[in-house]
Amino acid sequence: MAKNGNDAEIDEGLYSRQLYVLGHEAMKRMQISNILISGLRGLGVEIAKNVILGGVKSVTLHDQGVAEWKDLSSQFYLREEDLGKNRAEVSQLRLAELNSYVPVTSFTESRLTGVCVFDQVVVLTNSSLDEQIRIGDFCHSNGIKLIVADTRGLFGQLFCDFGEEMTMFDVNGEQPLSAMISMITKDSAGVVTCLDEARHGFESGDFVTFTEVQGMTELNGCDPSQKPPSLFICDTSSFSDYVRGGIVTQVKMPKTVAFKSLSSSMAEPEFMVTDFAKFDRPGQLHMGFQALHAFEKKHSRLPKPWSQSDADELVALAEEVNAAQSGSAKQEQLDQAIIKKLSCVAAGDLAPINAFIGGLAAQEAMKACTGKFMPIMQWLYFDALECLSEAEDAVLTEEECAPRNCRYDSQIAVFGSKLQELLAKQRYFLVGAGAIGCELLKNFAMMGLASGEGEVIVTDMDTIEKSNLNRQFLFRPWDVTKMKSETAAAAVKQMNPSIRITGHQNRVGTDTEKVYDDDFFESLDGVANALDNVDARMYMDRRCVYYCKPLLESGTLGTKGNVQVVIPFLTESYSSSQDPPEKSIPICTLKNFPNAIEHTLQWARDEFEGLFKQPAENALQYMTLVSSPRTTRKFAMRGALTSSGAPFWSGPKRCPHPLEFSTNNDLHMDYIMAAANLFAQSYGLPGSTERSALTKLLQDIKVPELEELKTLLPSTEAASQFKLCPIDFEKDDETNFHMDFIVAASNLRAENYDIPPADRHKSKLIAGKIIPAIATTTAAVVGLVCLELLKIVQGHKKLESFKNGFMNLALPFFAFSEPIAAPKHKIDWTLWDRFEVKGIQPNGEEMTLRQMTEIVTKVSKKKLGKHVKALVFELCCNDETEEDVEVPYVRYTIR
Repeated sequence: MAKNGNDAEIDEGLYSRQLYVLGHEAMKRMQISNILISGLRGLGVEIAKNVILGGVKSVTLHDQGVAEWKDLSSQFYLREEDLGKNRAEVSQLRLAELNSYVPVTSFTESRLTGVCVFDQVVVLTNSSLDEQIRIGDFCHSNGIKLIVADTRGLFGQLFCDFGEEMTMFDVNGEQPLSAMISMITKDSAGVVTCLDEARHGFESGDFVTFTEVQGMTELNGCDPSQKPPSLFICDTSSFSDYVRGGIVTQVKMPKTVAFKSLSSSMAEPEFMVTDFAKFDRPGQLHMGFQALHAFEKKHSRLPKPWSQSDADELVALAEEVNAAQSGSAKQEQLDQAIIKKLSCVAAGDLAPINAFIGGLAAQEAMKACTGKFMPIMQWLYFDALECLSEAEDAVLTEEECAPRNCRYDSQIAVFGSKLQELLAKQRYFLVGAGAIGCELLKNFAMMGLASGEGEVIVTDMDTIEKSNLNRQFLFRPWDVTKMKSETAAAAVKQMNPSIRITGHQNRVGTDTEKVYDDDFFESLDGVANALDNVDARMYMDRRCVYYCKPLLESGTLGTKGNVQVVIPFLTESYSSSQDPPEKSIPICTLKNFPNAIEHTLQWARDEFEGLFKQPAENALQYMTLVSSPRTTRKFAMRGALTSSGAPFWSGPKRCPHPLEFSTNNDLHMDYIMAAANLFAQSYGLPGSTERSALTKLLQDIKVPELEELKTLLPSTEAASQFKLCPIDFEKDDETNFHMDFIVAASNLRAENYDIPPADRHKSKLIAGKIIPAIATTTAAVVGLVCLELLKIVQGHKKLESFKNGFMNLALPFFAFSEPIAAPKHKIDWTLWDRFEVKGIQPNGEEMTLRQMTEIVTKVSKKKLGKHVKALVFELCCNDETEEDVEVPYVRYTIR
């Protein structure tokens, strides 16, 4: 077992992507936190998986129950051979494999209060209301943070109590804002004016501090406890006169939050709204879940699936619960239709709902451990009733939803057996087997997708790396260097042996269209993207539009996540709207006027390409480089003025100064060591890491002047004798000197321009363009994706049935909306429409392309007139293009 706790170093190779979400301080606090999770059905195992991947100190699993058929629809670490065994004990062995730094133990006794005292956070799932209140009161009075999570079919519930004084060190996780100053007034208001390049982004109530202010130096390093409304800072009338320059920087200040106990909050609840189209739903479900507990206490069971008599009884119980309320929890009128649907599906246990609520609950547990991000205050309710049949009068029967002693019993309880048959026949293409891909495959297996005649085809050209193990939970340390797609496919076959899955190692694009051709796409029922770049997403979107296939699109960025569903003939496509392009750094800023560490890092990254990759890829270019060394740029002298008389070195322009090389300067030596080894790699020469030998060698070297250097360079003919090897930048290898060079080069240039340096961790994020990632967001996003999949498989047709979603678990914030409808043109033509005509003449003979073209053009112009800009033809028989070739089938699209 690897070491975790107070004295443990953070394994940056494993946690690198998560560290960019949480930061080192929060990660250290999490490494000393113990978590108890009670209830190891589908929701409990989802929460446990996420917090173990996150890297807490220890996890204790509590469950007295044994595995049953109904557990297998969402508990991915239980197998059929585990039926009858304790859920916690079976799950402990498989959960422990997720992270060698986190000890995982099981606990099967009845009373929890004895073990709770050793934990910082207690998470209750699958527990009675009486147990929740008892444990909740104990935790609140003993300073233990409590999370209650529950799922019932298509409904979910979450409650948080982190004590009467919970300090949050960073409520949103965003990087502190910073802006360059152009003016500060000397008066009672102290108005700060920023440069006009962009909006500064500060808000009323932000705390700020100042650096590099010339003249009004009293502001430099000031106490950030001053709370400014916008950028009216304070009375500056007694300060020195402002001269020029300065940087204003936001300071994150701690915030103390007070929570009520569970028993107190039951009567006076504070709700977190997840869907503003269902604004009054939380209050209704608050009564409904209490009624469910009352029903279960009375009958020792949940309402039977789609039992109308049980639904009527639950409504009556909900009315009683509501009538007994005296606080704000009381509802003016209960929505009986919602309560009845809760009753009908409550016996269900769905993998997508558990993934969503489990992702949120695990993130709240991490907030409780670290004080990072704003907690849910205090109740969250969620439902996905849109997944049920669109027909208003559609009601399933008890017989259709009765248990069958199969692994899908808890899903059949919600949707009936017919949907299960449809799921088994689905043929889906999953593009990507990374974090989102792994979560999708897990959900596919639990739902029974492609468990019969269907098939899941997953493709990913990447191999498994150590940094993947923190969130791509289907992989283990012994899988490093193996192919992602094959390893993921084998892992989900262990979860559900019935799933038919094939792993490919192909990149999707024009070069693989002979593999993923017409026959392939036309055989699909849909596509799910699990990609990490926009170009590949847009390519797959174009393919899905062309072949009229549904597309499930999703993505994450730290605690942020989004889901988009694309339905043929109904919604717009992924490419219909695009994010604005990333802001690029002007060339003049990079080369001459850097003023931020991002500028020097990009410069260092360009230097890497220019020194170690491009010359080797273009030998002629290299000869030009070695025979024509760079000349020194001429900069304006310090104190120079512009034509208007203003200081040249002002505002964003920082005046550079030269550095004197010294072997006693670690940064100088880092640069030489990295550059020398990289040049050695380029020339196929052995490298060296002997720093003392390098120091001695450098002390004996006399660096020639530039003019003398020209005479020492090899001739073009001599240089051509060297064999050059291009070096591709790889950020995650700690031994290849790539990041050593980037960090040293960037920080040396930063020192030239008096820019604060960046450590290796931050440099790697910026130069490597790393996407911050954490398992909790991925799990929650994929849960929402699979809810949309259920709608697609059922054949939903109404736009309002589908949900695009956005979330930020740090704030927390949720937004759901209907997808945007496919744009319609004046000819009632959407991007999904096609003309498909068989090329057969009335006499039964096949038409030539010339004949087909004439007919199509005539018909199209008659029907569509001036709206036809072009007819795009695709020959479906072969690649010939002669006009007289016989064409059995032609597809053409209006543009």
